[in-house]
Amino acid sequence: MPIEIRELVIKASITKSVSEEDSRPSPETDTADREEIIADCVEQVMEILKNQAER
Repeated sequence: MPIEIRELVIKASITKSVSEEDSRPSPETDTADREEIIADCVEQVMEILKNQAER
């Protein structure tokens, strides 16, 4: 006999602790991370374009 779920309730609460505020990366680190991510994305896009050109 199948079971039918008529209602699903999900509750969540998010709190920000003091330690999370202290552990935020500095702007210099954040910028370096962004540049690294952008470089990886550009590399992947160039690889995709290269593969499409070979076809």
